[in-house]
Amino acid sequence: MSNTSKRYTPEFKRAAVALVHSSGKTVTEVAREIGVSAEGLRNWVNQDKTNRGQGPAGALTTAEREELVRLRRKVREMEQTIEVLGKATAFFANHKTK
Repeated sequence: MSNTSKRYTPEFKRAAVALVHSSGKTVTEVAREIGVSAEGLRNWVNQDKTNRGQGPAGALTTAEREELVRLRRKVREMEQTIEVLGKATAFFANHKTK
């Protein structure tokens, strides 16, 4: 079995969640019909609830998750820049011309 996961578009996920809500079927039944994992579809349904303010306390909305990813990436880049500048400072401090 392949070690890669399928990626679904936001539109596909929204349509799948809407189908769960409108069909009266269980998440497992809908997942089987549209060819996705029940666990994945259940996660999409739960995330939709959170995005609508109906999720558990402290759960992050999709927008908040995306912002967190962006900020973590920016922090990582800044830490790398600081590391490079620190090394450059040390290098030039040790190699001053006399």
